[in-house]
Amino acid sequence: MNCFGKRIKELRTESGYSTTTLAEKLGVTVRLVYYWESGKRECSFDMLIKIANLFDTTVDYLIGRTD
Repeated sequence: MNCFGKRIKELRTESGYSTTTLAEKLGVTVRLVYYWESGKRECSFDMLIKIANLFDTTVDYLIGRTD
């Protein structure tokens, strides 16, 4: 699993979100969330910012540049 996928999954589970809930909050499909978490797909820059804002974290954290 890539760093981005691992961190998305960790943040999602820590927040108590199911993949369905996260998908709804981001306006994407459940399958896309699964693809991100498994490293099969990357998200757009705009979506990366949306995810960072949702989880109140930084883009650098999501992509593994900071801990």
